[in-house]
Amino acid sequence: MTALANVTTTRRRASLCTLGCRLNQSESELIRSRLEVAGYEMVPFGEPADLGIINTCTVTHQADQKCRQTIRSFIRRNPNAYTAVVGCYSQLGYRGISEIPGVDLIVGNQAKLDVLDFVRLGRNPRPLVIRDNIVREDFAVDFEDSSDVTRRANLKIQDGCNFMCTFCVIPFARGRARSRDLANLLDEAQSLVQRGAREIVLTGVNVGTYDLDGHDIRSVVNRLDAIPGLERIRISSIEPTTIPTALFEMMRDPDHALPPYLHIPLQSGSDQILERMRRRYTVSEYLDFVQLAHDSVPDLCMGTDILVGSPGESEADFEQTCDVLVKSPIAYAHVFTYSERDGTPAARSDDVVPVAVRQQRNAVLRRLSARKRQAYDSSYEGKLATVLFENAKHGYWPGYTDNYIRVAVASPEPLHNTIRKVRLLRRTADFVVAELAA
Repeated sequence: MTALANVTTTRRRASLCTLGCRLNQSESELIRSRLEVAGYEMVPFGEPADLGIINTCTVTHQADQKCRQTIRSFIRRNPNAYTAVVGCYSQLGYRGISEIPGVDLIVGNQAKLDVLDFVRLGRNPRPLVIRDNIVREDFAVDFEDSSDVTRRANLKIQDGCNFMCTFCVIPFARGRARSRDLANLLDEAQSLVQRGAREIVLTGVNVGTYDLDGHDIRSVVNRLDAIPGLERIRISSIEPTTIPTALFEMMRDPDHALPPYLHIPLQSGSDQILERMRRRYTVSEYLDFVQLAHDSVPDLCMGTDILVGSPGESEADFEQTCDVLVKSPIAYAHVFTYSERDGTPAARSDDVVPVAVRQQRNAVLRRLSARKRQAYDSSYEGKLATVLFENAKHGYWPGYTDNYIRVAVASPEPLHNTIRKVRLLRRTADFVVAELAA
């Protein structure tokens, strides 16, 4: 009996680990569905398994390190398992992955959804490396109607990016921008709703650049809004220069599924640094836009991404970034520390910010973000909101409001995957305590 037969007929426990962004999460769910249809029993990552698939990220050195640690941990716990590594780190760091003892398969982004086909080929003395060039054509996705979905599901509508920011390696890992066939993504959305999803999050590398056969992000959102049973359509991180103001009107419409929420990357509050990054806006243009959004959409919650410690960032540049965060209507920031990425223009820069300074600046911005988040959430104390509830934890039912406030309700009544109206009471360290409204 071959290794192929062993893997595909007797080894039926599969474990899947996803590292990185919502796009990876969306693709992992597609892989999970294919495994289930093929007869695998899915077990939580960390439990004994016969097949392990690690879907990787490579956005920073820390992400690479976490990928390696995760791979080694799985192999250590499951020394006889078939180990497959897929995704962004596989696309760019395949040589390093191939040196990890116990890795059987390495698949880059072009063929990652077909990982099970390569697993069926069985074991080799050295890892099988599938790293095809990433095509530039628009695409469709084969998906399976498998297990139920609860609450919220990620939907891939786009991949790749043409913006080529100087610090970012993702265009090399994901390729150029391309869009998913509209009918195909609507079919998957319909399937997700039929399997239990109440909210769908649109994912991609640069979702606002969706452009296919005359359709753009507005077309996608409006067509999704017509699906019966889909209560919310949330857009993941979207570049400021790609957001049509027509989305504001949809958010204002109480009958539209698009909630009042945007996550709009800033990266830096310094024009000098934005120019070095090759970002496509100035600070004033960014601020004008987020102020327009704030004024146009009641209860709008806006988050942002900020990158600290990039080459050439002076103390004055950093202070400008802090000032923008404090004074803008942004409610919170995801703060990232600059990490040199081979092949990017920024990695060739000589005016490097010391790592200790980068970390210090990261900590300062995180504290500022926490204060803004607390202030935003606290401003809704006593108000009514609708919440999509998740599984109970520690006696509370957690969930998010339309405008992305994390709440928790103590209730003997099961609330899982329901949307209920609540009254927000008081802010704690992690969430806003709420009660069901009469």
